Amino acid sequence: MKAYVIGTCDTKGRELAYVKGLIEARGVPAVLVDVGTSREGSGAAAAVDVTAREVALHHPGGIDAVFSDDRGHAVGAMAEALRGFLGSRTDVGGVIGLGGSGGTALVTPAMRDLPVGVPKVMVSTVASGNVAPYVGPADIMMLYSVTDVSGINRISRAVLGNAAHALAGMVANPVPKSEADKPALGLTMFGVTTPCVEQVSRALEGEYDCLVFHATGTGGTSMEKLVESGLIGGVLDITTTEICDLLVGGVLACGEDRFDSIIRTRVPYVASCGALDMVNFGAKETVPETFLKRNLYVHNPQVTLMRTTVEENVEIGRWIGAKLNRMDGPVRFLIPEGGVSLIDAPGQPFHDPAADEALFQALEATVQQTPNRRLIRLPHAINAPEFAAALVREFRAIAHH
Repeated sequence: MKAYVIGTCDTKGRELAYVKGLIEARGVPAVLVDVGTSREGSGAAAAVDVTAREVALHHPGGIDAVFSDDRGHAVGAMAEALRGFLGSRTDVGGVIGLGGSGGTALVTPAMRDLPVGVPKVMVSTVASGNVAPYVGPADIMMLYSVTDVSGINRISRAVLGNAAHALAGMVANPVPKSEADKPALGLTMFGVTTPCVEQVSRALEGEYDCLVFHATGTGGTSMEKLVESGLIGGVLDITTTEICDLLVGGVLACGEDRFDSIIRTRVPYVASCGALDMVNFGAKETVPETFLKRNLYVHNPQVTLMRTTVEENVEIGRWIGAKLNRMDGPVRFLIPEGGVSLIDAPGQPFHDPAADEALFQALEATVQQTPNRRLIRLPHAINAPEFAAALVREFRAIAHH
């Protein structure tokens, strides 16, 4: 397997050649890939193993779709071409990229496409800021370059050297796979559904490797990326709260493609209404003015929750139901009539039976039930032992057929 060293050789040829040389000195074969978008090509062509034109050929629109006078367009198109190029290679042992904001935006989409576990290092001038747009749900290591990635100096020599050695070490020492690994399950959790998820995990951990994902917007996306990669063979999507933030405008929203990996892979899928009673915001003073008269609950100084209304629950139920209808694998969606979170219970701040019932009826009106796709109403709260036991029972029933 080879280390792929990627960057714009017209502006960063020396730095990329330095990184490639260090990796090869560690006994790991390296491939230098130019993703420069200037029409003239790179001045360092002699050291390049894969030219920018070769990469551009992997763009769906061909080479002319990549090289244009609009730099922003060219970078986006080259990013798309790089995804196609890396996806076509069977010898990718690891990837290292160098760049500023443009180079980082160009290289990381292709990194995100690679399976979890393939080493990915991005040395970047923007790695000390908000890296979520670059990392997404993937295991990309972002290393701040300290100085600009421009020339070899006493700072860049050390930073780039450490990055090169880190990647070489990872490629040369793959993590051994355990033969005794149990099949993996994905579970989604929030603080207000923790008792439920912990009970389910305890019941299944003898047979399964239970991977719990925090439903923070990227949590559900990360779980679905692993489903797509074939690393998760079943899902207990107990906490579907990210949909509330998507539809109402909270800060922990998933994307419109939430649930799509379940639709494509048809893995056994048991889900519920965990925390569909809440939309998340930051500190109280960050809540949008339009929501200030709503039922707000300060969870902690950094997190303010807003109760979803009857109308919002109807929309949430229809949205989830439409996704469930596209699932052809075994699906069970369990409805907890006694409340969808710890604070949606009698005497608690988000107790609102009318809003819950609107959600449940919207689901029932939308979901086209079949022997494979069933809604199951239960007279329990989501964190009740009886509800956790039902989730486990339904999962076992569909996982073994």
